[in-house]
Amino acid sequence: MGKNIELTAADGHRLDAYSASPAGLPRGGVVVIQEIFGVTRHIRAVADQYAAAGYETIAPALFDRVAKHVDVPYTDFAKGIEFMQAVQMDQVILDVQAAVAALAKTGKVGVVGYCWGGTIAYVAAARLPIAAAVSYYGGGTAHFLAEAPKAPVMYHYGERDAHIPLAAVEQVKAADPGGVFYLYPAEHGFNCTDRASYEPASAQLAFERSLEFFRKNLG
Repeated sequence: MGKNIELTAADGHRLDAYSASPAGLPRGGVVVIQEIFGVTRHIRAVADQYAAAGYETIAPALFDRVAKHVDVPYTDFAKGIEFMQAVQMDQVILDVQAAVAALAKTGKVGVVGYCWGGTIAYVAAARLPIAAAVSYYGGGTAHFLAEAPKAPVMYHYGERDAHIPLAAVEQVKAADPGGVFYLYPAEHGFNCTDRASYEPASAQLAFERSLEFFRKNLG
């Protein structure tokens, strides 16, 4: 069972976060990065999932600079976009950095992000001292390819993703030849149990691959 905590970013901003701990000694830390809908039930469940696998986890509330307790219904895409556009990437990375710093005592730290968070995971790999990143269907990643990741990155994409054409996936592949890429017979958001596009077989396989990746790079 997780709990709510507070983090402080380097610029003094204080933000909420959801934290979950493993039963035993942590293998390391994992920052779980939200979609455009906030720290939803699904994002908290992902944090619990990685905690159950042995990692100390934190899911920072990245919209706290705009509003507290943001939890947008998955059907209200426009509202999620509105929140996303109200924050700046530099500030978001400061907030992710606060979560990374809070987990540093557990050992090596990785990040995993979904949708908007998938893009943030890529940027975190380029800017922050992390050991690995996993990006799920990060549609905005192509906008940040001038920044090369300093940590290994695993990418998960859906073959039927209406938001991310396969040409965009190829663009990311070309920019990060050392990256690990997987395609699934699924749509955008296939990992989320609360979305109509949820595809359980793909979600399970992607999680197993991500877990193996973290065990290799974090411990």
